Amino acid sequence: MARKLRRALKVVTKAFEDEFHHQPGTVPGTIFIDADAPPPIIFLIDYNQTNFIREQIATPEECIPYLDMESVSWVDVQGLGSQDILQRLGRVFDLHPLVLEDVVNVPERPKTEDYEDQLLFIARMVVPKEKTCGFYSEQVSLILGKNYLLTVQEEPEHDCFEPVRSRIEKGKGIIRSQKADYLAYALLDAIIDGYFPVLELYGERIEELEEEVIVKPTPQTLQSIYQIRRELLQLRRAIWPQRDAINSLIRDGSDLISEDVRIYLRDCYDHTVQVMDMVETYRELASGLMDVYLSAVSNKMNEIMKFLTVVSSIFIPLTFVAGIYGMNFNTEKSPYNMPELNWYWGYPICLAGMGAIALCLVLFFWRRGWLQNSVPVKRD
Repeated sequence: MARKLRRALKVVTKAFEDEFHHQPGTVPGTIFIDADAPPPIIFLIDYNQTNFIREQIATPEECIPYLDMESVSWVDVQGLGSQDILQRLGRVFDLHPLVLEDVVNVPERPKTEDYEDQLLFIARMVVPKEKTCGFYSEQVSLILGKNYLLTVQEEPEHDCFEPVRSRIEKGKGIIRSQKADYLAYALLDAIIDGYFPVLELYGERIEELEEEVIVKPTPQTLQSIYQIRRELLQLRRAIWPQRDAINSLIRDGSDLISEDVRIYLRDCYDHTVQVMDMVETYRELASGLMDVYLSAVSNKMNEIMKFLTVVSSIFIPLTFVAGIYGMNFNTEKSPYNMPELNWYWGYPICLAGMGAIALCLVLFFWRRGWLQNSVPVKRD
C-alpha cells in the first residue's frame, strides 16, 4: 500500500516538474522546439457572408493577402516542429517575442494577455481516448487580431474544432455574419465543451469502480482509483486557470472584443464553472472510493481473522485433551496415573468426549451470535 502511494506521488510530482521553465539567465523571447514535435501544417479559412475559402498553405507568407481584407481569416497552425516556420509566422503576424515564446514553449499555464492590437489567449484542450479511459491534452493558443484569428496547436492528430469548421463551411448559425472575435468565442466554447465527454467517461468509470470496490476489491482496483485521481487532478489544473482567463476577458474588456461577444463569453464562463464543479465532485467521489476500498479490505480481513479465531477456539480444548493423554504416565506405579489408558473403550471414549466438547463450543458460539458472518464469503 505504501509503495503504491509513493509511486502515485512520484507521478504527480513528475507532472509538475514537466511544466516548461527557462534556465536562469535565458534571454526573454527565446523559443525552444521539442525534438518530438510534429512539423507544422497550416490551414487557412477565409469567409464572409457570401464567400468561403478553405485550403492548406505551405508557407506563412501565403496568408498575407487575406489579412488586409474585410473578411475574417482563420489561420490554423497544427504542430510546433519547425522553428523557421514559427519565426516566419511571427514576422507575418507581427507577433511580440513574448507572444511567440508563450505559444511555442509548451506547456504554458492558460492565460490571457492584451497587446493592444492583438489579444493572446492560451487554453488547454482535451479529447477523450477512444479505446481506454483517459484523454489527450494539448495546448491551443489563440491570437486575435482585427480581422483575423491565428490558432496554434501542439499536434494535428486530436482536434475539437471540426464542428466550428463545419458551421463556417455550411453557413449555419450567425458565425459567417460575425467578426473574428465571435470566431474566437466559438473556438473557446468548443474547447470548454470538449471537457464534458471526458467527464462523462470518468463518471461511468467511477460508477463501475464503486460496484467493484464493494463486491470484489483487488489491488488493481486501488491502482485504477489512483489513476483516476491523478487524471482528475490534471483536468483541474487545466480548467481552473482557464476559468480565470475567460473571466479576465469578460471583466477587463478589450477593443478587439465587442459587447455582444462578451455576452456570449459569459455563457462560456458558466460552462467552465460547470466543468469545475464536475471535476471537484468526481475528485471527492474518487477520494471516497479510496476510503471505501480501505474499509472493504479491512472488513474482509476482520472476517478472516474472526473465522480463524473461532476455529482456533474450538481446537484449543481439543489440543489440551490430546496433550494430557499424550504424556503416557505409567499406570503400574499408581492407579491415578491415567487409568483410562488401560480401558478397552478408552480411545473411542476420548474421541467422543473431544467431539462433544467441540460441538458444545459450536453451539455456544452460535447461541451468542459469534458465528454470524464469521465464514469468509467467496466473491465471484
